[in-house]
This record gives sequence, structure tokens and C-alpha cells, in this order.
Amino acid sequence: QIPKDPTQRWLRELAALSQQLQQVHPNVLAKILKQRTLYQNEEIVVIDKPYGLPVHGGPGIKNCIADVLPILAKMLESMKADPLHLCHRLDKETTGVMVLARSKEAAEKIRLLFKTRQVEKVYWAVVLGDPDPVEGIVEIPIVEKEVQSHQSHYKMTLAPNYRLRPEDGKVMKIRKNRKAESAVTRYRRLASASACSLLELQPITGVKHQIRVHLAYGLGCPILGDHKYSHWSKLAPQKLPELTLRRLKLEQSKARHLPLHLHAHRLCLPLGQPLDFVCKPPVFFQKTLRKLELDIPKD
Repeated sequence: QIPKDPTQRWLRELAALSQQLQQVHPNVLAKILKQRTLYQNEEIVVIDKPYGLPVHGGPGIKNCIADVLPILAKMLESMKADPLHLCHRLDKETTGVMVLARSKEAAEKIRLLFKTRQVEKVYWAVVLGDPDPVEGIVEIPIVEKEVQSHQSHYKMTLAPNYRLRPEDGKVMKIRKNRKAESAVTRYRRLASASACSLLELQPITGVKHQIRVHLAYGLGCPILGDHKYSHWSKLAPQKLPELTLRRLKLEQSKARHLPLHLHAHRLCLPLGQPLDFVCKPPVFFQKTLRKLELDIPKD
């Protein structure tokens, strides 16, 4: 039963994105990843990671990238190929450029490049609102905390080194949270329309959920479809501005179907000569940009 209404059809597609990949046979998943291979040489394989596919397994996860690396290696090379290795991770909902290594040595070399911040990563995100200023750097440490609410859950959050003194509003340095990790994100607005913006982001550090937390809690511009970081104390779908809902032809009650609009757009790896990989955003992301009238910059 395919809905006639294009918005309903779009919602159906979005809701199906994650579920489909969880239901296919591992061989089919490996084949999908093979079709999404952007580049390969004797050391690495670069793929365009699809939406809703976790990198690692966990409770309730049937399919993940890690599990199909042996099958993918055989499909790309030969039946005798060693399994591919993970070098870095992307969140389940993030799409775009992902690097896999053909050997343990190559994986270690690439992990070290990530760790020593020699890999240039550029993301695109559609966010609610407009960052002020329109470009800059967010440098606020991040820590994981338990949220006390009717459903207790864990979230990453900001752990600033300064706060305002309640009695007189003076800025004071506070004791550093021992568990907090330093986190730095560069951002730049590429376009804005329909109460949303398209941002280009460069995470300088690699803390879990860093971009999502810096945008939502640091700049007050949560990523479109980021239902986890749009509120602090509750687990609830993101609330969207009227204008955004109108342009997306969406009712607020259906906002929970919106996927996270965060895409690993470009990655530059200094392996011998610098290797530069660019990956266009997925179809749902491009459709959203058109509906919101956010113009993609021409590279």
C-alpha cells in the first residue's frame, strides 16, 4: 500500500530507512556496502555509510558494519581476503565517508592519524535556527551524565570550565570535571531559510556525539531530526518551528519520523600523498534541503 500523498510517502520512506537494513541477510548488507564503495587501494576501502546502520553491534542490533567486514572483504577482493578493519566510527544515524583498512597495520596507522588529529573531517548538518555568530569555534568540554527524569537515561552534555557566580553574575573558573573530555568544533553557516540553516562543521577532536552536543547545547541549534539532544530532561520528539513544518508539509505529531540530518561530507587522509574523499548527502537529506529552500553551495 503506497500512500498517494507525497509527504506520507516521504515519511514512510524515512521510517523504513533504519528498519530495512536491520532485516536483510548479512550477505545482502555486504553487497549494499560494496555498491557504496567510493575508493579502494591496497591499504584502504572507503565507503559511503548508509543511514541507520550501526558500526558496532549491541542489544537489539541484528546487523552492523563490523559483522559484515569479512564478507565485504571477500566480495571486493577474493575469497581468500582477510577481513577489513574499522579505523574510526560514525553514529548509527550519520551518513557519509567512512574508511576501512585492509590490514591490521594499515588500521593502526589510520587510527593514529585520527588520534593525532591529522585527518581533516568536514560534516554537513541541517540545524534548527541560525547560529550567532554565523561562523566560529565551539570549545567546551563534554561529559556523559545520567539524566534524572521519569525515564532515566544517559546523555553527553557540556562541562564548561567557567560559570557565572549566582550572587553577582561574575565569571568564575570552576574545578574541571575529571571525566570531561576537551572538545573543539569549527562551524560555518552555508545557507539559511525556513527557520533552519545548513552548516559546515569541522570537529577538531573526536568525542562521542560531539557535533550534536556542541550544536544543540553550545549554539542552541540542534540538528534537524536529533530527537535525543533537542531536550535535556526528557525523551521526546523534536519540536519544530511552524515555518519548518509548513515547508516540509509535516505535522508536529509526525516529527518523530524525521531522521538525523548529519552527513560526513568530506575526509582528507594524509597517507603518503593526501587522499581527499567527498560524498554527496543521501537522497532524504537533499530532499529536505530542497523543501526548506536551503541552497547547496557549489564546490
